[in-house]
Amino acid sequence: MCGIVGITDAGGVSFPIYYALYALQHRGQESAGITTFDGMNLYKHKAQGLVAEVFDAGILDELKGNSGVGHVRYPTTGAKIPENIQPFYFTFKNRKFAIAHNGNLTNTWQLKEEYESRGQIFCTTTDTEIIGNIIADELTHSSSIQDAVLACMKKLEGSYSVALLVDDTIYAFRDPLGIRPLCFGKLNDGYIVCSESVAIDALNGEFLRDVRPGELIKINSEGITCTQVAESSGYSHCIFEYIYFARADSVIDGKLVYNVRRRIGQSLHLEAPVKSDIISPVPDSGIAHATGYSESSGIPYREGLIKNRYIGRTFIMPDQKARENAVRIKLNPVKGHIENKSVVLVDDSIVRGTTARRIIDIVRDAGAKEIHMRVGSPPIKAPCYLGVDMATRKELIASTRSQEEVCKHIGATSLHHVSIDSLIKATGLPPEDLCIGCLTGTYPIKIGEEKACPRCITYKSGTYQSALKEFD
Repeated sequence: MCGIVGITDAGGVSFPIYYALYALQHRGQESAGITTFDGMNLYKHKAQGLVAEVFDAGILDELKGNSGVGHVRYPTTGAKIPENIQPFYFTFKNRKFAIAHNGNLTNTWQLKEEYESRGQIFCTTTDTEIIGNIIADELTHSSSIQDAVLACMKKLEGSYSVALLVDDTIYAFRDPLGIRPLCFGKLNDGYIVCSESVAIDALNGEFLRDVRPGELIKINSEGITCTQVAESSGYSHCIFEYIYFARADSVIDGKLVYNVRRRIGQSLHLEAPVKSDIISPVPDSGIAHATGYSESSGIPYREGLIKNRYIGRTFIMPDQKARENAVRIKLNPVKGHIENKSVVLVDDSIVRGTTARRIIDIVRDAGAKEIHMRVGSPPIKAPCYLGVDMATRKELIASTRSQEEVCKHIGATSLHHVSIDSLIKATGLPPEDLCIGCLTGTYPIKIGEEKACPRCITYKSGTYQSALKEFD
């Protein structure tokens, strides 16, 4: 998963995009980039590192223009090399393009082979470049960006939310199943489209709504227009956005993530109550879960672990060794809260189990009598092919072990995962509108030999009607 943003603003966009990317930093820590357009030229800067490391005031001053796109990267497709840093930019038929993508295509290699056989040259190893090439290829037959996006969506399989800069206009579109989040809002002098609503909040903007699955948004100096390019028989919003990936203060497909996690925590207590002295989260993603558990149980909430705010999210670090080495410098125990105490330790998920074991060791070394692990996701049993680095079945600790075996492996006194039914109920969304492939091994689209319950998708064409009145 990654974070994307597109902004049009009469006062210039480089600084607003920077602040928006800062708010989306949790979605990707490997690299960051911004591309802007001033009516004549594209201006761009991108590099490996965090947003604050890649940009400074001098660089942002050089990124001129009133429209632009930005990206923070967490790699799921493509190597960690400079060529894969987004946004990608190119010139085609005297038009300037830049593209930023969040998601993961499942037919990347088939599409790449198809277009290479027709003479296309690829400079990166990412699926984002393929999306850009398809749109450019379609524009050889039609001058309409809308028609090109329609043709592109018919070819793409998998998850994608895309921000596309074409000269001074932003186009944004979302896959017909709505797997990855995308929303848009109003700024003082323009509009913004972004992965999460927190980026709108960071600019003191007005959140308008989520981009609908299969919808295309067009933003320029004249305002915003919307159209439904594709429709599906059902949605497949990623359950892991609610469990872990999105920021707790984001609104994802109409649901405040914090409240979803708080309800998950309440269910954890109701499903597996235990006598303890304190409820403690694994920060930061376990905080809302632990709050709900404490509310439901009446057991005091105390921080037993303090996070070093200068260490990034270990889940999205590029390899397991890096994740393991980061745990002890990232989390420090508050001995006065946990020494000689029975602790309910609440975390969002257990994926490989190594990090959970190290966290439990930290708490036990600080003097805890008992450590009851409560987890805000059901056991993760299958890989994710749609944008979350869930590893292989062999690496997933719950894929081949029972809950009792996992509990023994991580060294907890007891272990309980929230049930799938309680998790779905906590989201407030219909079960058929969620992708829970990593929990069940059944996916919303056909992926190799994996089990699938694919949705029926229909595509539309026609006039793009103004939606300005909807937002007045």
